[in-house]
Amino acid sequence: MNKAAVYFVGIGGIGMSGLAQYFLAQGHAVAGYDRTLTPLTEKLVALGATVTDSEDVTDIPTAFKNAAHTKVIYTPAIPTDSPLLNFFHTEGFVLQKRAEIIGEISATMPCLAVAGTHGKTTTTSLLTHLLRTSGKKITAFLGGIAENIGSNFLLEGQDVMVVEADEFDRSFMHLSPAAIALTSMDADHLDIYGTSDELTKTFAAFASKVSPEKRFIRHGLAVDGNTFGLDVGTHRVVNLRTQKGCYIFDFYTPETTITNLKLPYPGQHNLMNAAAALALALEVGCDAATLRNGLATFKGVDRRFSLRMTSPKILVDDYAHHPTEINAVVDALESFYPNKRKLGVFQPHLFSRTRDFAMGFKRALARFDEVLLLDIYPARELPMEGVTSQMLIEESHSNTTLISKAVLAQKVANSTSEVVAVMGAGDIAFEVSNIMQTLKNQHHE
Repeated sequence: MNKAAVYFVGIGGIGMSGLAQYFLAQGHAVAGYDRTLTPLTEKLVALGATVTDSEDVTDIPTAFKNAAHTKVIYTPAIPTDSPLLNFFHTEGFVLQKRAEIIGEISATMPCLAVAGTHGKTTTTSLLTHLLRTSGKKITAFLGGIAENIGSNFLLEGQDVMVVEADEFDRSFMHLSPAAIALTSMDADHLDIYGTSDELTKTFAAFASKVSPEKRFIRHGLAVDGNTFGLDVGTHRVVNLRTQKGCYIFDFYTPETTITNLKLPYPGQHNLMNAAAALALALEVGCDAATLRNGLATFKGVDRRFSLRMTSPKILVDDYAHHPTEINAVVDALESFYPNKRKLGVFQPHLFSRTRDFAMGFKRALARFDEVLLLDIYPARELPMEGVTSQMLIEESHSNTTLISKAVLAQKVANSTSEVVAVMGAGDIAFEVSNIMQTLKNQHHE
């Protein structure tokens, strides 16, 4: 990378903002556009970046208008008719996708890549924490805010790189991994792949970037390599029990057994995430004692079953945006709060995903005692005829209501449910503080 200035089109995304932090840390001038300014963009400004929510090309800082000295990085989530992309194309700038840049960085150090339609962010965040507590100096690009580091990015050294291998737009094919974990291959991103078979083939092609002994595949997935699972696989969770809200277990591999591991997070999906992270950490030489300490002190990831309040209601905030993820939230709620009435608040993400998995969403949401549904968050998509949140209202489940954000907090406060799960990958996250404040105010009246 020999260009002094870097301009990001879509700088506020979780992946793009991490990459922007990387270039800031390397001493480059950084600027960018995003349609929504958030705490992530505020952090970039505090670190020295120039960020705007204006797509007007006149708002590009002068220092970033010289094609000879500026690299432009963009995300596929930006529409192809973006005025900024058109300007940079017309003026002869070098444009690269975020995935290409991450791929270039991954070739400079040993790279541990975590792939899968679910579980990537928790697994990479846990792996990052395990490696740090084992003394490794690492670079990490994460898809969420890891609570232990308070960030989605870490730059402490080049012993190991940790990265989410993103299947969207086949981004992960740019990576040069040394070892991989594959957590799941549920159908998703069918707007890109067309069929679930094509998605599976692409995951298999990604896995083939490393030899079978450097692959750690969730047991049951149709890819060769080491396997991890609960009481099954070459790397397995055994002797599982629960104690004071934590999982206690042993981790068996062909080379070693680590006893009395403690995971302070609910849900069997998190046990699988832990198994994947432990397998990769052992692969790069971490020892049992430090891994035991690292697992027990993992604080989780923001919006991955984040417990926001316990009174007057139990409020959980989660990024779940696929039926499998909603089911995982319900499973965890049922194991922790078995006899309490539960309210699910859901904002669907993408018209195509809502259309493709409507029946799965209906079934998952019907597991709640009541549901509040928001309109679909479009993200990168234009509306599709006939595709609305109304599709997800299960005829047999009369306790589902379609509402606006304006009345959301009050509806939650008025609900008789004791447990509330707020779910979605769109801007629903920004409603959580309002819900909490409304609950507190009503409780004190």
